[in-house]
Amino acid sequence: MKQREISRRSVLQGSLMAAALAGTASYFGPWTENRVWGQGAKPIKLGLTCDASGQYGNSGQDDLRGIQMAIDEANAKGGVLGRKITWITADTETTPATGSRIAERFITREDCTILIGAVHSGVANAITQVAAKNGVIYLNTNSSAPSEAGENCSRIKFVWDGNGTNFSKASVRNAVSSIGKNWMLLTNDYVWGHTTSAATKTQVEASDGKIIDNLLVPQNTRDFTAYLLKIQQAKPDVVATAIGGDDIKALREQVTQLKLDGKPSWINNQQDWPDVWGAPNSLFGVFGTTWYHKLALPGVADFVKKWQAANKEGPIPVPGNVSYNGYMATRELLRAIERAGSTNNVKIIKELENLKVSATDRMQHFDAYMDPVTHQMQQTIYLARRNAKPSDSTDLYEIISWTEPKAVADTDAAAKCKLVPYEQIPTVDS
Repeated sequence: MKQREISRRSVLQGSLMAAALAGTASYFGPWTENRVWGQGAKPIKLGLTCDASGQYGNSGQDDLRGIQMAIDEANAKGGVLGRKITWITADTETTPATGSRIAERFITREDCTILIGAVHSGVANAITQVAAKNGVIYLNTNSSAPSEAGENCSRIKFVWDGNGTNFSKASVRNAVSSIGKNWMLLTNDYVWGHTTSAATKTQVEASDGKIIDNLLVPQNTRDFTAYLLKIQQAKPDVVATAIGGDDIKALREQVTQLKLDGKPSWINNQQDWPDVWGAPNSLFGVFGTTWYHKLALPGVADFVKKWQAANKEGPIPVPGNVSYNGYMATRELLRAIERAGSTNNVKIIKELENLKVSATDRMQHFDAYMDPVTHQMQQTIYLARRNAKPSDSTDLYEIISWTEPKAVADTDAAAKCKLVPYEQIPTVDS
């Protein structure tokens, strides 16, 4: 299969085209939007906080595609509570300071009463602080640091991705017993990397394994030579990575070039579809995901077709876990507003806290539910590896296991998460 690189330009062009088709304005610098909504009830306005550049630029735009699809579906059915859904977005740049600034502007100047989107956990936490101060509901669609549902949880925030602990629980115990007890960690030096590697360390040691070293990797690293030499010298049984975005693509290519992709064994905690699609020939090891477009489950094929129809000009031909998470989060938000019969923030929060979604409706193997204590969606966790016998050019994964939510639950998060009482949340109503 010919390798395809996702350029920032192609991502931005795809997003701008989608915005034009949606009849709203998407932009990554000055704020602008379509304020023409005609007669009738005032629209419900969402602020989409999605990266378009930086380490997670590709994933941020794939997140945006899923969010937009859910909004378009709702508007095609007459909106929510008889009101159209409109949106505004800007590039959060994979930078917490930018995320905070954009969240503040969306709330205080653009009249957004709900924020959606994030991949980088530091950006997600920065947005959370601004949203909580204002009582604005925030959907963290794709940040997977355990801290997002633990010490950095919030009454106004809901976390929709699996986290590092979930993926570690699904993979580590079996790997210690079947591969070996000597492990090394390769860790992106920010909150997601630290908390994910900490979760892996806990699982390794609980299984009588040993961490012989933890190598910290700065964000935006492109040369991994020094780290790979240390791995060669240490000769661990397993290397567990918590490296994301463009960094993991660079790492995978260099591991493959040095022929280290077979031994030691590699467990890459989670792989996002845009990162895999951007460098498919270097995919190796075992990794986690929340969804795959080739799952033989009801609704999957239809969802893929609808997504493709909505994203004909996009740089990726099929939806993956990031777009799926963005879609599911937004769809369930809009359903919660309908059930609440209101855009009052506390009423919506209570609906989301009691959310239960059938396996069929989620297009996963097991029923999913929102944990009311941590506000993290509990869902099926999949393990995958490179598909040696693909059915077509997009069939890059072989799904090797799926685990029910309770078996991989992040039980430590509940003790760390402290949600404020409802009466302490500022009232917000669209």
